[in-house]
Amino acid sequence: MHLPYHKLGSGTNILLAFHGIEQDGLSCFKPFEETLGQHYTIYAFDLFFHGQHKSADIELVTKISWKEQIQRFLVQNNIQHFDIAGFSLGGRFALATLESFPELVENVFLIAPDGVSEHPLYNLATRFKVTRRLFRWTMEKPAAFFAVVNVMKSLKLLNSSLVRFTEQVLNTPEKRQIIYRSWTAFSPLRFDIPQLYEVSIQNHIHIFLITGKYDKLLKPASVEKLAKLLPADQHIQLKTGHSQLVAQAATWICTLFR
Repeated sequence: MHLPYHKLGSGTNILLAFHGIEQDGLSCFKPFEETLGQHYTIYAFDLFFHGQHKSADIELVTKISWKEQIQRFLVQNNIQHFDIAGFSLGGRFALATLESFPELVENVFLIAPDGVSEHPLYNLATRFKVTRRLFRWTMEKPAAFFAVVNVMKSLKLLNSSLVRFTEQVLNTPEKRQIIYRSWTAFSPLRFDIPQLYEVSIQNHIHIFLITGKYDKLLKPASVEKLAKLLPADQHIQLKTGHSQLVAQAATWICTLFR
């Protein structure tokens, strides 16, 4: 299966970039082109069910199938070494790519990444057949789900930013279908973070974890498993929220290459 991508920048170094939920490679990583386009040639992929890849006919993305697709891409484009960036959902694919090709990677930029830990709700919704059916029903008939969300908001169990984000990503049948297909199809991409970090050390890879101080969507506990392993100067907290994090991360990454 062909992996669609947007080629940005003209630098001599290669960056493979993976976007967040309900985005595409171009819209997510345009700030990287503006800031890092002279250092990198950026291949910003459209992930399954997103962008040019919306009609992807696939039920599960396994580590083996992902490695095969990236391997074909690398051969076709004559790429021997590369860096990796992943934002939000794309963090899961950044980690899968790192795990598959550690000998080819120098730097990894994980920006508010998914995949460092697994939320109990995600595990419940995707691991068992009966709960997957319930998850699908909820996405097809979301009224009850939104009612529960509003009750939790009124009880101050959910912050307003998270509620607004949830409403935004689930406000149409098409968006709910993307969420359902993404959650279920990408569920095999799970990682042993300490082991993966050890592999990165053995291969002299620098992993940079970039989070936003005002990001209400990513709880610190979600990335703690990785954060506690990294040197202090490789866990960067920027003074921004979730929506501006990629642009701010690009500016920070640029300082590494001056």
